[in-house]
Amino acid sequence: MATPRKGRLAGALAALCALAAGEFLAAVGGISSPVVAVGDLVIDLTPGPVIRRTIALLGTAQKPLLLTGIVTTVAILGWVVGRQPNSHLAITSFLAAGALGGLATARTGAYFGGPLVGLTTAAVGIFALRRGIRTLEPGVGDASEDPRITTATRRGFLGYAAGMTAAAGSLAAGSRLLVDRRDDELRSLVTLPARRRSVPTGRKRPSLTTTTEGPFRNPDGLTQWITPNDRFYRIDTALSIPRVDPKSWTLAIDGLVDRPLLFTLDDLLSMELVDAAITLSCVSNEIGGPLVGNAVWTGVPLSELLETAGIGTTAEQVMSRSVDGFTAGFPLRVLDDDRTALVAVGMNGEPLPFRHGFPARLVVAGIYGYVSAVKWLENISLTTMAEDGYWIPRGWAKEAPIKIASRIDVPLRSQLPAGRHAVAGVAWAPVTGVAAVELQVDDGPWLECRLRQEEAPGQEGDSWVQWFTDWEAEPGRRILRVRAYDLEGRVQSEGPKSIAPDGAEGWHTRRVLIV
Repeated sequence: MATPRKGRLAGALAALCALAAGEFLAAVGGISSPVVAVGDLVIDLTPGPVIRRTIALLGTAQKPLLLTGIVTTVAILGWVVGRQPNSHLAITSFLAAGALGGLATARTGAYFGGPLVGLTTAAVGIFALRRGIRTLEPGVGDASEDPRITTATRRGFLGYAAGMTAAAGSLAAGSRLLVDRRDDELRSLVTLPARRRSVPTGRKRPSLTTTTEGPFRNPDGLTQWITPNDRFYRIDTALSIPRVDPKSWTLAIDGLVDRPLLFTLDDLLSMELVDAAITLSCVSNEIGGPLVGNAVWTGVPLSELLETAGIGTTAEQVMSRSVDGFTAGFPLRVLDDDRTALVAVGMNGEPLPFRHGFPARLVVAGIYGYVSAVKWLENISLTTMAEDGYWIPRGWAKEAPIKIASRIDVPLRSQLPAGRHAVAGVAWAPVTGVAAVELQVDDGPWLECRLRQEEAPGQEGDSWVQWFTDWEAEPGRRILRVRAYDLEGRVQSEGPKSIAPDGAEGWHTRRVLIV
């Protein structure tokens, strides 16, 4: 008979092979995998405060850890039922797991493919488990009486384990290759027009100068002014990135409008596109956190599309929907102050990456993404304020202006020798713009820093600035604090205030030992 330990291992391997088969079949069919679909279900059923806490603790690692947890849970289930692999419990467990994955996948819109993948996944798991157990059965005689039988059984099981591991790895790698190749093919269908204009500068801004003198240095560790696409933070509710075919994609504008409209991607690309540098920040970004980035976005001004549709007299809110059902809304009056708001089709000079919303998304300067930055956009509807987006019933504020904030990036180390050192970072105050950044050492006076904002398209206040100063560090434990002012004279709040319900506030602080 199979030993309990080897039976459990066979159960875990069978479960992992079944998951890999599900991933591969879903990739072939172009639908959500069972693992991802179950993860989406978990997110939808999780209370808002729990989600806020996990984002604050884990940041961009939240989704990978959730998916890893699901895979680990399935492997543990296989380990448990593998102790009695021939029991009804083992078969029932694999069927139940397959059914859950199939139904969760069907919930994403794959009404036929989801159940089929779930059933196939369960069948693969049951077959793999039975195959593993057969390698542990001596067949004739007692293994304890014939060492040759014991050796043959051990070799058979090791071969099975190696084969299942290789099969699971190959299926998982194959599914990843299929998805990546499909992504490249779809993005290659889109070419941004070479001729684009800068968004009009409707707001008058003074130049970014300070009373300090000397050149602006660029010390190691200072955040780049433009965030590369592959390093731009990603926080959203989608575990599986929607793969949208740009040839069949459409954007509907409806609701409280005079003329409901429907645009294809070619329609948008044929319009006069604009470029604008805009800083986006996640509402879950802690004081001094990394969930903020600056990019040059390319798209059609939202105001132009809404004017074409005709804004109804009772319209109060811009409510947008993603292809995966996510919704977000912000007050229509937000667009009354010459704010940059785009239906974006490009990011840093290339078509949007899939993870950032391909083929189109909303980018609105100065308000947090949970009420505006809908990726994989398919609908914009004008509504009254009575309608709520996804996050509002989960405890977040209805209106969400981005707070004045600043961050210390340099020095990188927490221990430095005495002497002259660079202190530098970034600061943002959308839509108003940053007027000044000040640094305080311990409880000393606030010292004004030099500012730099690169030449880029768009309105000056929509993007962050880099700041820098030289510091004569004296021995001891030192505390560095930073704060920013906007161009209307408002100073960054001392705080601290937690991220809920409308964003963190407070001065970023670094402690450095000078020796």
